[in-house]
Amino acid sequence: MSESKTKVLIIGSGPAGYTAGIYASRANLSPIIYEGDQPGGQLTQTTEVENFPGYHQGVQGVEMMQNLRDQALRFGAEIISRKIEKVDFSDRPFKCIDDRGGVVFADSVIICTGASAKYLGLPDEEKYNGLGVSACATCDGFFYRKKKVAVVGGGDTACEEALYLSTLASKVYMIVRKDYLRASDIMKKRVTERENIEILYNCNTIGLYGKDVVEGAHLVKYLGKPGEEKFDIDIDGFFLGIGHKPNTDIFKGYIDIDAEGYIKVNSPHTHTNVAGIFAAGDCADPYYRQAISAAGTGCRAAMDAEKYLIETEDFV
Repeated sequence: MSESKTKVLIIGSGPAGYTAGIYASRANLSPIIYEGDQPGGQLTQTTEVENFPGYHQGVQGVEMMQNLRDQALRFGAEIISRKIEKVDFSDRPFKCIDDRGGVVFADSVIICTGASAKYLGLPDEEKYNGLGVSACATCDGFFYRKKKVAVVGGGDTACEEALYLSTLASKVYMIVRKDYLRASDIMKKRVTERENIEILYNCNTIGLYGKDVVEGAHLVKYLGKPGEEKFDIDIDGFFLGIGHKPNTDIFKGYIDIDAEGYIKVNSPHTHTNVAGIFAAGDCADPYYRQAISAAGTGCRAAMDAEKYLIETEDFV
């Protein structure tokens, strides 16, 4: 079983993790980054990214994350393509164990494990991922200008996605499995009054179709009930609006986490309730969930960690 020691351990990659690595490296903290089981995070499953500053012609998600990774390596970050599976934050140095039993002792930890979009579990979602299926309207809605799209869900998240898409797409279907919207009253009012949003109540998606990209969805109304009816809708994009699950399970019991699983931080800083433990990116952000905002919190987390280490006389 291997053991290592570091001033800063960054758990997770993506824009937050790699940015934290860049800043921590430039501060001579010699950080170790454990990339996790999806190096680069959710953006590696995205095709073209057009809203990240500096890429005026757009960039493939995989390429952008490779650029950030290379930049962290350039300044001296050590990157390990493994996953931290257990932690013990009860005492310093903090103890973290990876998926091969390796142990890392860290004077400070920056958590950047992100959040995973919730999917329906249909095989077609994976088949058309990046080819019409998306879990982020803000990220991908631009590609569906004057086209028809559908949003799955009946809560505030789905309503927000539908409203945003309605400013771009010619038609937005909301696929709602119940006979009502779970969203707040103001969100209900907004979507029902938007002319190009059509709400399909009592409907479930059972599949998607299309030759190379999404061209439509197979729906069923009144699933398993009298009057069950199957029908199709023609769409170009299929958006999931049923929420995200923060990847924070291994930290429960050590740091404060809200009811949805997001890590609580002392905003505007990235401090958690445990001194020396910081959180950045989507695992601590239930609101924005954008690459640029994640990168910004990664920067802040590295600066917060540096200040913490100086104040605790752990900076050399």
